[in-house]
Amino acid sequence: MRTRRFAPLFATQFAGAFNDNLYRTAMVLLVIYGIYGDATREATFSALAGGLFILPFFLFSAFAGQFADSHDKAMIVRRVKNAEILIMALGAAGLLLQNVTLLLAMLFATGLQSTIFGPIKYAVLPQHLEKGEVLGGTGLVEAGTYLAILLGTIAGGLVIVAEPDGSLHAFWGAGLVVFIALLGRLAAGAIPPAPPEKDMADAPMDWNVLRSSIALVRTSMHRPRVRLAIISISFFWAMGAVLAAQFPPLVKNALQADQQVATIFLGAFSVGVATGSVLVNRLLRGKVSARYSPLSALLMGLFVLDLYRRVRAFDPGQEGLLSISQFLSHPHGGLVILDLFGVAAMGGMFVVPLYAYLTTHVGKNETARTIAANNIVNSGLMVLATLILTLSVQLGVTVADSLLIVAVATVVSAWFGWRLHRVAD
Repeated sequence: MRTRRFAPLFATQFAGAFNDNLYRTAMVLLVIYGIYGDATREATFSALAGGLFILPFFLFSAFAGQFADSHDKAMIVRRVKNAEILIMALGAAGLLLQNVTLLLAMLFATGLQSTIFGPIKYAVLPQHLEKGEVLGGTGLVEAGTYLAILLGTIAGGLVIVAEPDGSLHAFWGAGLVVFIALLGRLAAGAIPPAPPEKDMADAPMDWNVLRSSIALVRTSMHRPRVRLAIISISFFWAMGAVLAAQFPPLVKNALQADQQVATIFLGAFSVGVATGSVLVNRLLRGKVSARYSPLSALLMGLFVLDLYRRVRAFDPGQEGLLSISQFLSHPHGGLVILDLFGVAAMGGMFVVPLYAYLTTHVGKNETARTIAANNIVNSGLMVLATLILTLSVQLGVTVADSLLIVAVATVVSAWFGWRLHRVAD
């Protein structure tokens, strides 16, 4: 954290994650609490927003991986951050105008710039860090990301201001997203050069999105250990997509609480992942291993089941939406937050070693493409999960019942994590 080879990258990633979640949280809360007034429309919008952010990872990760492995990664980051300034300026206009179409379009654009940056933030670590530092660096990036998500989520809730007539606006959020984009570009300027390996410099690009994606995934998934790590990570993110998409409607319609409680939910999840990310590095003492992944996934499932039980039994006991203090004073309120924290902490312990495994068990000339292949599979499962969630909501499945889907998926994740541990450790 005190070196130029890590700190600027960490700061750039922190600012980007903060800004993405500030914008997304402000947008979702503004629409759900200020524009829509129907539970089905709100749940559908929340799932659609999650899917739109994920879709670019599925479509453009192959391009991002090829580009990152064949060009200077620091240069790419600076160009991405230039684009973020424009994207957030248009997103700010969407917040001010409360234009749902513009808000969703810029959410897709933030997903696109994150798609291009995604392979770089992991691929540059083995290039700038020593081998024994990669797990710790990966854990710090993951923990920092979720701390940024926490702060961005909290800020996204705080910038939603209620007027005396009951209407909502996000004036301060519009200005803040542009300011943070500028700070991110400033940090990106200090990232040291990260040139491609000699055999990859200016390698030809395959611009056919479908063909390049299929070829990239096929090449990466051909190796059993890499395949197991990618599938395990993908199941984790699919579960996370379902949970994150349902937090705001879960809070409003199942727990009958206000938007500040929804912010606390997202914040508890972020703190949990950050905690698990740091803890697993301490337990493994810098060694890249999937030893704790199976148990972490099973414990995550137990926390999800307890969360489901408490949500089903929750009775607000009053008319209107509960405030933060009212929610926390409820017998189940604090325990619901604790369950969320447990789910996320176990998730962090599960996924961080798997990312470190991906970046250290392939050649440096293909690290970004391997992460890109992982992102394609991740996003494919995440989009599929959000589509299943959206369809389930339309068919009458409650938000609370959707938690059972996540609980089942944790068992599958534990099985893949156990297989990787047996093969790799």
